[in-house]
Amino acid sequence: MTSTSPGDIARLDTIDLGCDNGEYRAPAFGITPFSQEGENRRLVSGVQVLVRLREKSLSCVQRLDWAPTPVPSRQALTLPPFHNPHFRSSSFPNPQFGSSPKAPTFPAWQRASNHCFGVRNRYFPVPAQSAQTAVRCSQDPSGVRTPAVRPPDLDTVRNRSIGIILLAFLLLLSVFSKSVMDKYFKVLPKSGSHICEKNDSERLQLDAKRAKKEVNIDNRASDPGLRCRISDYPINDRDDVRRYYLLKGPCQPKTHEFPRTIIGNISRKFNPAWFEHFPSWLEYSIEKDAAFCLFCYLFKQEMGQQSGGDSFVIDGFKNWKKGFAKFKEHVGGPTSIHNRAVILCNNLMDSRQHIDTSFHKQTDQAKEDYRTRLTATINCIRFLIRQGLALRGNDESDASLNQGNFLELLRFLGNHNESISKVILQNAPENHKLTAPDIQKDIINAMAVETTSLIIKDIGENFFSILLDESRDISTKEQMAIALRYVDRTGQVIERFVGIVHVSDTSAQSLKLALLQFFSEHGLSITRIRGQGYDGASNMRGEFNGLKTLIMNENSSAYYVHCFAHQLQLALVAVAKSNVQVAWLFDMVSAVTNIITVSCKRQELLHVSQFTKIIEGLQSGELSGGTGINQMRNLKRAGDTRWGSHFGSLLSLIGLFSSVIDVLEIVQNDRHSSSEQKASTFALLDVIQTFDFVIILFLMKNILGITNSLSQSLQRKDLDIVNAMNLVRISKQLLQNMRDEGWENLLKQVSAFCCKYKIDIPDMDTLYIARGRSRRRVHEMTNIHYYRAELYYVVIDTQLQELNNRFTEITTELLLCMTCLSPMDSFSLFDKQKLIRLAEFYPFEFSRIDLIELESQLDTYILDVRSDNDLSDISGIDELAKKLIEKRKNIIYPLVYLLVNLVLVLPVATATVERAFSAMKIVKNRLRNRMGDSLMNDCLVTYIEKDIFDSIENETIIQRFQNMKSRRGQL
Repeated sequence: MTSTSPGDIARLDTIDLGCDNGEYRAPAFGITPFSQEGENRRLVSGVQVLVRLREKSLSCVQRLDWAPTPVPSRQALTLPPFHNPHFRSSSFPNPQFGSSPKAPTFPAWQRASNHCFGVRNRYFPVPAQSAQTAVRCSQDPSGVRTPAVRPPDLDTVRNRSIGIILLAFLLLLSVFSKSVMDKYFKVLPKSGSHICEKNDSERLQLDAKRAKKEVNIDNRASDPGLRCRISDYPINDRDDVRRYYLLKGPCQPKTHEFPRTIIGNISRKFNPAWFEHFPSWLEYSIEKDAAFCLFCYLFKQEMGQQSGGDSFVIDGFKNWKKGFAKFKEHVGGPTSIHNRAVILCNNLMDSRQHIDTSFHKQTDQAKEDYRTRLTATINCIRFLIRQGLALRGNDESDASLNQGNFLELLRFLGNHNESISKVILQNAPENHKLTAPDIQKDIINAMAVETTSLIIKDIGENFFSILLDESRDISTKEQMAIALRYVDRTGQVIERFVGIVHVSDTSAQSLKLALLQFFSEHGLSITRIRGQGYDGASNMRGEFNGLKTLIMNENSSAYYVHCFAHQLQLALVAVAKSNVQVAWLFDMVSAVTNIITVSCKRQELLHVSQFTKIIEGLQSGELSGGTGINQMRNLKRAGDTRWGSHFGSLLSLIGLFSSVIDVLEIVQNDRHSSSEQKASTFALLDVIQTFDFVIILFLMKNILGITNSLSQSLQRKDLDIVNAMNLVRISKQLLQNMRDEGWENLLKQVSAFCCKYKIDIPDMDTLYIARGRSRRRVHEMTNIHYYRAELYYVVIDTQLQELNNRFTEITTELLLCMTCLSPMDSFSLFDKQKLIRLAEFYPFEFSRIDLIELESQLDTYILDVRSDNDLSDISGIDELAKKLIEKRKNIIYPLVYLLVNLVLVLPVATATVERAFSAMKIVKNRLRNRMGDSLMNDCLVTYIEKDIFDSIENETIIQRFQNMKSRRGQL
């Protein structure tokens, strides 16, 4: 035997087994022993077995990459108690291992193999028949050497080598081929809990996959052909979705133009009369041109696979030939699938079936307390949203001194009503106070839904026009306001705001999709649109891809009218920018406004100066007293997008002219003012106290006075298109009269103003000298010629030209035909042929037979209305419609009244949606900039349409609120 010095860190190379001339060399299986100090531990990555046999010179190499467990040092391995008859050692005489002072040792190759293969309580037996075995190993630090063992015979060596190779091979498979090992060495579970854990894991994975399927519950399609399946919604939200559709009712677009389909060589279509026979469940999909069943859609999947086909749920029924019979067959008997779904729907809407059992048997007193508490909550919320006020506060804790408008108002109401005080706030059940934010939102939504429903119900089957515009709110989100214009049952023209929708962008396609989604949610059809009113933006009025073109592609009778108020404002802005003198005037007015309004001190000086002059004027008799006549005013700014702002700016400057002069002089002489401020103030004082400035100021004041009256008239909700065209025509006539006859009057106004404020008036017969120009560069002309020909006539002509260019609709054939219905001067504009031509613009309303009948009705109609004294004094088509209904002539001449209705529906201006944006700035202000889109829409509908909102009873809101979802309280 060979030995290794104790200090060496040597690798235990081989174990030589002498077998005649052959050699069996086995490494110590990659074991790196420790040094004497137990340092520098190294792990090896492989096992190599080399067997050399003399007779066949066979070399077998098996290599396995793995990381064995760290082995002990080269000291002798301490073995557990065992008995091996083949082991012979003089150092271990006692078979009871625990009593020996020296631990028994094994050969190194056997120790290594035992450790590497994880054998803990079993070791390879070492046969003692051979005495030719020489074991070469290191000497332990304790001096104990490995005992010599007799080498086994050749067969034993071969078998042992094969066993080692097989073990190494199996270990390789277990490390790198777990799937193969699982196949051949299947591990059985110790108990059934493993199977349960596996099933639970699979179930969790399935739920996770279902959870990944996102379904936007807020965007529920009304069209049954576009709806998601109930099974696609999360299971916890399905009942809410069902209640939503049950409260909304079946989709029944009764006024839709149902398309025809060839069935059996006959053109057939859906019969809207079927809605009368099956009002509670029959639905029609405009998208798929098919019939559906609402109840089966909501609960058919609960019946299992034996619940019949999907023709009334997914695919839709389209065989109009057998429609009525199939519908009755679908209903079936009391135990049919349909009637079972009806029972489930009724149970769902019965709140007593969906609340905790502890609330099933509430006492009458508890119900009465709940009604009192809910009514008080509704009254407080009704007041706040009607006034556009916020409900919640920044701190609503009990220790807060201001818990928000809602809680403070509710407490105020309780302090003045003992019966309410007993059931609200601290006297209410802790989990049923009805003050949570979600409860507030539900009540507001119930109010808004009822308000919108009344508007849609008022429209009924009448035609309507849409008014659209978009604007950004305080949180920089693009919002699209929607208003509808229609004629009610009394002949009154109505414009109602129905909602505001958030849009991702302002492209025509996005606006159209948002509009169609809104129509689908409220049961409106695009086929009933007979007019479109937008501003002049390219995405609205584009000839190829504008919104008006996209809608007219689907409904050719939805004629577009450019907002008259916008056109008038554009005409005024164009004059202010194209004419040099007018542009100079507004620049000077803007500079004066900026200098004074930029400082609070200067505004206060303006108020003090104006107040002093008013007192002096009243004392001297120059000013007359009266309510609102001499109110304090401020200078107003002119804005290109604000209607009437230019006119208001000029009026404020004229009214405050003397006070403005005083403030500018104070600023000029103030020692605290900078040199730049003094210089600009000096220049303005020099400019505004000239005849040129004053004459242009009064000229534009007179021109804008005429157009401002037109602007105010165009913003009326009940103004019809014929009267609007007449007002434009009158305004242009007034401007023409002013051009022909107004010069002398203007000159008198300017002269009186200059004399009052001591402004020099030039001699009109002398040569005009331009300010800031050399006399040699100016053509010689008198002052009277310059001010009248170069200024007065040019500005008025520019304004007239802009009005003619902007209001091009007046010259269109459609609007020219509409003027023939005007009752002015005893129907002097009546023209039967033009009215028949007007009817031809609406082919869906007037067939060929209707046109023939219309001709005969017009002959009788004109004789009747001209002989009626009550109709001789009216001047507008809106008044004509009311009179026709009042005298029931709409029944006698239905086609004539239809023409009147179509004319009144055509929009004039988008003032209604512009007012909606003004209201949006009040409702969603800087302090409420995190308000959601849905809540903002609900607040705006109730805030703007106050008359409709006020007509809704609390009981209606309570019923809507109770049916929205399961409530703790019962009524």
